[in-house]
Amino acid sequence: MTIRVVAFGGGHGLSASLRALRRCAPELDLDITAVVTVGDDGGSSGRLRAERGGLPPGDLRQALVALAGDHPATRRSAGLFQHRFVEATVDGRGDGLAGHAVGNLLLCGLMELLGDPVAALEHAGAMLGAVGRVLPMSRQPVDIEAQVRGADPGRPDEVCTVRGQHQVAVTTGRVESLRLTPQAPAACAEAVATIGTADWLIFGPGSWYTSVLPHLLVPQLAAAILASPARRLVTLNLAAEKETLGLSVADHLAALRWYLPELTADFVLADAKAVGDPEPVNRAAESLGARLVLAPVAVDDGTPRHDPAALGAALVPVLGADR
Repeated sequence: MTIRVVAFGGGHGLSASLRALRRCAPELDLDITAVVTVGDDGGSSGRLRAERGGLPPGDLRQALVALAGDHPATRRSAGLFQHRFVEATVDGRGDGLAGHAVGNLLLCGLMELLGDPVAALEHAGAMLGAVGRVLPMSRQPVDIEAQVRGADPGRPDEVCTVRGQHQVAVTTGRVESLRLTPQAPAACAEAVATIGTADWLIFGPGSWYTSVLPHLLVPQLAAAILASPARRLVTLNLAAEKETLGLSVADHLAALRWYLPELTADFVLADAKAVGDPEPVNRAAESLGARLVLAPVAVDDGTPRHDPAALGAALVPVLGADR
């Protein structure tokens, strides 16, 4: 029987989750959908968003590449999507393509050509032989803002507004609250429909404030998540990022309830080494109604990155468990 899985996030965290799901897709007969944040305003995505309008393509591109098929031709296409143009100086002038990923430009072109980001993502997914579907959380780009305490190290107690996903991601202060602009963006209708028929909803890993929590701030997505009959899994990060410095592993789970108080979960998956003392995390998981599952899911080189094979192996017994 097919198991319908919806994974929420953006950037490298969602990419790791999708690569892991791909590895256990044949064993569990998974139908995978990624729902991706659309608040990126840095790097190539930020430039394209500012110059062309429309959705920032970078996180969408990464999700597509993570789901790309294994045929040699599609692997080459996935490599092309990830290729970034290097600086090329002609007659002393810089190059406007420098820093752009080919896949970002291609997605922008498809969105303009087809007039709809979902149709563009479907077409790009077919080009990559994607084993799954990629959807934006909204058809309109959003801006992320945070109230941050101590963003200025010289004024550790002052609270100020930090605007933009990139600035929130690299802030050295403590994020006290998060909001989107517009405050209630329309959710992607296809994402809402997919959530309603899902068997599993997966949150994380990823940048908590800029990739995971924004989904809970889209009213229609939040309502769909709460109404869905699906079971829910939270996959925790392996280390704090700049935006979550000072936030314990348990605090990450508490933040989910802070932004969506009615949210419950069935399982919390974490790496034993990253968790340290499991008791606070176990209590935080229980407050969500979830059971904590500890498994070795990190790469072996000591860097805080999930290993797709290990994460996939840990997901099999969880996603395959009977109710």
